[in-house]
Amino acid sequence: MKRIFYFTIVAIAVSSCMSSKGSRSSVGGEVTGINGTSWNEPTPYGMVLVDRGSIKAGPLENDTAWGIKADPRGMSVDAFWMDETEVTNAEYKQFVFWVRDSIIRERLADPAYGGNEAFKIEEDRDGNPIEPYLDWGRPIPWRNPNEDEARAIESVYRTNPITGVKELDPTQLNYRYEVYNMTEAVKRKNRLDPKRRDYNTDNPVDEEMPMISKDTAYVDDEGNIRREVISRPLSSEYDFLNTYIVNVYPDTTCWVNDFENSLNERYVRNYFSQGAYNDFPVVGVSWEQANAFCVWRTDFLRRSLGKFGKQIEPYRLPTEAEWEYAARAGVTANKYPWQGDLPLTEQDGCFYANFKPMEGNYVKDGNIITSATGTYTPNDFGLYDMAGNVSEWTSTAYTESVNKITNDINPEYSYNAATGDNVKDPYRMTRKIVRGGSWKDVAHNIRSDIRMWEYQNEQRSYIGFRCVRSQSGIVKSKRK
Repeated sequence: MKRIFYFTIVAIAVSSCMSSKGSRSSVGGEVTGINGTSWNEPTPYGMVLVDRGSIKAGPLENDTAWGIKADPRGMSVDAFWMDETEVTNAEYKQFVFWVRDSIIRERLADPAYGGNEAFKIEEDRDGNPIEPYLDWGRPIPWRNPNEDEARAIESVYRTNPITGVKELDPTQLNYRYEVYNMTEAVKRKNRLDPKRRDYNTDNPVDEEMPMISKDTAYVDDEGNIRREVISRPLSSEYDFLNTYIVNVYPDTTCWVNDFENSLNERYVRNYFSQGAYNDFPVVGVSWEQANAFCVWRTDFLRRSLGKFGKQIEPYRLPTEAEWEYAARAGVTANKYPWQGDLPLTEQDGCFYANFKPMEGNYVKDGNIITSATGTYTPNDFGLYDMAGNVSEWTSTAYTESVNKITNDINPEYSYNAATGDNVKDPYRMTRKIVRGGSWKDVAHNIRSDIRMWEYQNEQRSYIGFRCVRSQSGIVKSKRK
């Protein structure tokens, strides 16, 4: 009897705790639900909200002149935030300088450069060891550094052997980050408990652990980035945490390499470094670099939000479906981000976009290469330059059958091509979809329903990107 009485008391105590924290009454009554916490998501800087909606994506009719077959497919996307403009030189330069400063701070704390421990925090307030992190609140001594500090600061610069000018050493500007592949981690086939991988009780339980592949990277003694693909039986959730190291500096030589027999040296020297181009879209950035920027931008924002930062959805590249829906302003009939079949007004011939209006006549629309972002009128969603200026990376991998294998709700085809030094996929497997056309393209190629692709490691003078962020929380502001 004593034992029974003891368990009765425990049950009552647990019920009381449940009543005070989880439900209004645990004695009995109607089910009224548990109230979860909610928060108001602020409007992200420089972004507009694209409401959820549906269109028929792809070309609606045949275009025999360009060899395009009608291939409309109905699809729906959920709401997301999207950058009003393409990422600019000034914004990407902030990323580059952050990487530069992180390297300098690491070296200021390195005993080889004097070892100022104040730049890296390795203990908590009670003196207990913690995972080291840089103290960004401590300023870099740009002015009047001592000898060791000067060596640390100067170590990220080089003297151009031809011009004698001191400049950033782009080969050192490497950004290391980790990405958790939730999509693969939550698949039933990858569960640690073999009994939960297959719910069909007619099938025997397969105790063998599934094989996983994860990416990792490191910098060797010569300063070269080494990538490896690790294949092994599943052992923990960390097997879905991939490590990447990406050199973040844009390829400024793309202006020469993209155009044979063309005098474009001025853009090599000035386009990314000259302040006059600050508001122009960054180019010479690969798909891999664009993804690194998204990860850094997420981390940079979350640092400022404290505990609420975890509730922020990460910045990322748009899926092809999101990009097309946004470009066409949610209207299936729009071939372009505006109504009609021409990239200029029929009445007065004013241009809606920066493209190549005629053979050899780049300047007819007012520009010879890219234009400052936001120069032309936005579409009905408030988005600028969704046609022309620069083509834009999407997150979607390219394959000829992408339309057949993607779902019709939030469509996306992701293929993480193996690019390790030990394992490599065929180069064609690294193709990613780009959209929108650019300043060098004719009117047809800046249509919103046309798909193009590029290799993920290529850096072009006509490809840039913009970020998106899935909507979360309650949004107070209305879409522009």
